[in-house]
Amino acid sequence: MKENRKLKNSELDRKTVEEFKASKKTPLIIILDNIRSLNNIGSVFRTADAFLIEKIYLCGITATPPHKDIQKTALGATDTVDWEHKKDTLELIENLKSKNIKILSVEQAENAVMLNDFQPEPNQVYAIIFGNEVKGVQQEVVSKSDAVIEIPQYGSKHSLNISVSAGVVIWDLFSKLSI
Repeated sequence: MKENRKLKNSELDRKTVEEFKASKKTPLIIILDNIRSLNNIGSVFRTADAFLIEKIYLCGITATPPHKDIQKTALGATDTVDWEHKKDTLELIENLKSKNIKILSVEQAENAVMLNDFQPEPNQVYAIIFGNEVKGVQQEVVSKSDAVIEIPQYGSKHSLNISVSAGVVIWDLFSKLSI
């Protein structure tokens, strides 16, 4: 049987900040809508770095770097991933739509498309909205979205942590867009 040796950090072919900034990005934008947990924010930054996400918008009460609790989980990803704070999520959505960016809310809603059934259009940039840990994505934001995608869940809770949801959705869309 073949032995599996863990790779050393020096073997991981990590990009420098400059190399990351110059890299071709995945046509995905993340919008965090009123996220309370600084650890969740940092985790989303780290996932965005892993999959070369274009940008993160931090909206409403969502905290912004630099903050030690964001940095603790982001591990430097706030230096690589472009981000911007916007007070009003609805204004941001209108602005992105005017640039032909499709808006996807991640939520449990009527007429939601299950993530595994969602097929992104080629050459289309998507903005994915993740909502507050308790209240989810604001109804007004859901109503203005081009589509709502839902992560299928089969247990008793039907609720995932926002950083877990972001990881699942980003990986799924990244893999579909990379084919």
